[in-house]
Amino acid sequence: MLNRLQCSHFEQHKCLSCQWIEKDYDVQIEEKYAELKRLVSPFILPKTEILPAIKSELAQFRNKAKMVVSGSVERPILGILSDPNDPQSAVDLTDCSLYPVSFALLFPILKQFIGRAGLVPYNVAKKRGELKYILITQSEYNQSLMIRFVLKSETKRPLVEREFPAFYAQLPPNSVVTLNIQPQHSAILEGEKEIFLTEQKVIEEYFNGIPLFIRPQGFFQTNPKVASQLYAMAQSWVSNLKINHLWDLFCGVGGFGLHCATALQQKNPNVTLTGIEISPSAIASATKSAEKLGLRNVQFSSLDSAQFALNSQGTQPDLVIVNPPRRGIGKQLAEYLNQLGSDYLIYSSCNAKTMAKDLESLTQYQLEKIQLFDMFPHTAHYEALVFLSKEYS
Repeated sequence: MLNRLQCSHFEQHKCLSCQWIEKDYDVQIEEKYAELKRLVSPFILPKTEILPAIKSELAQFRNKAKMVVSGSVERPILGILSDPNDPQSAVDLTDCSLYPVSFALLFPILKQFIGRAGLVPYNVAKKRGELKYILITQSEYNQSLMIRFVLKSETKRPLVEREFPAFYAQLPPNSVVTLNIQPQHSAILEGEKEIFLTEQKVIEEYFNGIPLFIRPQGFFQTNPKVASQLYAMAQSWVSNLKINHLWDLFCGVGGFGLHCATALQQKNPNVTLTGIEISPSAIASATKSAEKLGLRNVQFSSLDSAQFALNSQGTQPDLVIVNPPRRGIGKQLAEYLNQLGSDYLIYSSCNAKTMAKDLESLTQYQLEKIQLFDMFPHTAHYEALVFLSKEYS
């Protein structure tokens, strides 16, 4: 029996986002791991552990929805435009199988609010209208929502605020709602200005007992169940190591660093953690998490990760964790970390091709463990986690 997800939108060639959806899921995993092994094959040693892939649910695994809004104010369509310049190509994706069941109850509430608040969908061809996107994130911990209405301007703000109490009363407690202002006529998802309609400014999530806080314009993993296993695995790899100081570079909201520091401080309260991320929003969330956990000797700073490391003036952590964007950490930072001489390095990658390129510069390290985490079923994408140690260790 084939183990795969069926989708009428894909079968009708209306939405092709899940390009591997017709493949058996076990075949998807085999092909992803085959590519990962091929890319890191120059670094695999006889002692390298290639751990079993962490699989995802086939459906209802996403905690996010990014909906293009089209149609009319009376009958809005939430989904995608198969042709970005043609409003007639709108595809309603409110029945997408990747979303949690609770979103099916939310979408009618959103459509009603669009009408009552007079949020005319933005027409790309005519350059008219107000509402461009709706961005939704859900917490698995308490089902609270972060809903962001991306608008061309603040013109409709008074009407939105008038209708807002009745709308908000239908949402789960502790939800966050904002207006994001994106005035440009271009394919930019969000603007710089965020207007909070709620006193609540973050939604709370928990992975493995670690509180994490999600804010607007901050990155957060889209597959919570697999992400929690990713962080837990990194934590298990370091929990019995002798580590006094660790860096978490490109730390986001601090998931890796907080998991590792929590485990290490149970045995050595003097362990210190330095987390670096360029996004001030993410750093605010990471700092809030550390405070809630009661962790000591933890500092998160909003800086460029490469520049922080290159200007660290000889500071040598025992462990460096890197979780860069798709471009990787780059040759300059990789060569610097190679010379820095930390005993251990954990690399989490959403692009194994750039990770493999970075590993070429880490000549002083041996590949101890590698594992694939299928964060993105039905696509060619995946997350890879590797553990490296100095040759003498």
